[in-house]
Formats: sequence, C-alpha cells, structure tokens
Amino acid sequence: MKQLFSIKNLRRLSRILFICIILLLPVFNILRYDSDTRELFLAGKVWTLGITETDLAASQYGEIKSSARIALRFLVRAIIPWLILLSIFPVLGFFFGRTFCGWLCPEGALFELADFLTRKLTGKTSIWQREKMRSSLSKGQRLFYLIIMVFLLFTIPPLMGIGLTGYFISPARIWHELTTFNLSSGLKAGVTGVSLYIFITSIFIRHLLCKYICAAGLMQMLFGWISPVSLRVRFLKEEANRCTDCKRCEEVCFMNIKPRKNVRDISCVNCMACLEQCNKELGRGLFSLQFGEKAYQESREMKKLQGQLQ
Repeated sequence: MKQLFSIKNLRRLSRILFICIILLLPVFNILRYDSDTRELFLAGKVWTLGITETDLAASQYGEIKSSARIALRFLVRAIIPWLILLSIFPVLGFFFGRTFCGWLCPEGALFELADFLTRKLTGKTSIWQREKMRSSLSKGQRLFYLIIMVFLLFTIPPLMGIGLTGYFISPARIWHELTTFNLSSGLKAGVTGVSLYIFITSIFIRHLLCKYICAAGLMQMLFGWISPVSLRVRFLKEEANRCTDCKRCEEVCFMNIKPRKNVRDISCVNCMACLEQCNKELGRGLFSLQFGEKAYQESREMKKLQGQLQ
C-alpha cells in the first residue's frame, strides 16, 4: 500500500490527470479558438469584447461616452484577463517554487519518461551523459524496453498533436477528418509540428529546455528564488553525520542538481525524489519540504527535539 501511494506514483497520477485536463479543455469548449469561425470559446461560451457596431460607429463621430465604453470593455474583457493569465506562473513560483514543473507539467512528464527508457536501454539518463549508472538488465529486458520506446515514439507525438490542434480546429471537425481519413492541411500541420517538437525535445534537449528555455519554468524559477515564503526542498545539515554518502539523491535528480548543497537552486522542481530516496536509505531521511525560512527553522528545531527524545 505504501508503494502504491509513493511520491513517485503520486507525481505520475497528477501528471496523467493534468494531461487529460489539457486535452479535454477544447473538447468541452472550456478553452479554444476556432480558426474557422474566428471565435474564442471560454467556459462553454463565445468570448467577445462586447463592443457593438453601434458603439464603433458612434465613437467615429466623436461621442465621448461610446469611446469610453469601448475603452472600458477592452480593458475589462481583454487586457485584465490577459494580465491575470500571465500572472499565474509568477504567483505559483512565489508561493510554491517550481512545483508545477515537478508535479503537473506535461513536457516534464514526457522528458522523465524518455529519461527512464534511455536509462533502461543505455544505462544513462540522456545521450549527453558520459558516465553510465547502475543497471542489471538482460538483453531480453533491454529488447522489451526498446519495443516500448519505439511504440511510444510513434503514438504519443501524433496523439498529442491531434489533442493540441483541437485548441485551433473544432474537435468535432478533427474527429470527422480522422474517421473519414480525409485530413485537412491544418490538422496535418498541427500534428506534424507537435510531433517534431516532442520528438526533438524528448531525444536531444529534455531538461535543458526546463532550465534555460521554458518561459513558464523561468518565471517560476525567478519568483520562487526571490520569495521568502516559497516552497523548497532542504537538506538538514545539522544531521549530515547520518548521511551514508550513497549519492542516490543525486542519481534520482533528473534536473542534475546536488540536493545536499542546501542552497536555493533555481533548477529544483520540488519533485521530492531525493526526499523519498533518502527515506528509503535511512528510514528518517535528511530532506524536508517546507514553506519559507521561518518554517524551515521550526522544522529543524522540531527534528532536533525529536532526536533528543529518542
């Protein structure tokens, strides 16, 4: 039961659910732009600025009320919603660090899956890694993972391409084109573009994109780093003498950071893999997940007190 509800499995579940949500948003018209009708669907309704032709005509003749009404509606229904959308990742970063990257990001999930399969096949987590990691797979087992990798390479990218194209082409139209085998140029372009993107990033770039390119990740990174209350994984230095130097915390870190340095590493995504691995090694591990410096100090004092009582 504990293995079922492990941190690793909970992260897998959260990402699968988030990917399902992302793919279902356009299906239920929760969020999509129809390129045929040039309409933006939001929460099941067509989203407009609420500006009528009468308002436009009146503003052209210099009516102040009509001009002010147009400016106000544009502010309320265009600029403010856009600012709210842009603020999501800075706010998330300020309070939760890069937790979105570690627990929800669909790209991160694909990159970790690629890491897993690459390690099973080659003993490395990426094609750029020099040193091999611990592996005890037979040739038959490696062949099994090779078949899985090839299957996923030819299924996940096009399926994601079809799902994401639904944000710009009506899902009903996409379904009709797929069932009649009569794909439009728009659907072909969407599937091809997304497939190439996933293929290239999953094989050659992976977490380098998370570190240096992804805008959402960089915004969380910046605001999480400057925030005094951000959620972070910390190493209990005062108990470092219990560390066996197994380095498994470093092996499981797909962002290639050194968890035991205990600094505000801007690449940490709060995946808690190091925490889980350390708990397996020591029973009571040397890592904690805490909000802010004050909470961290309280956690240290509490752990120290518990150690004295034991």
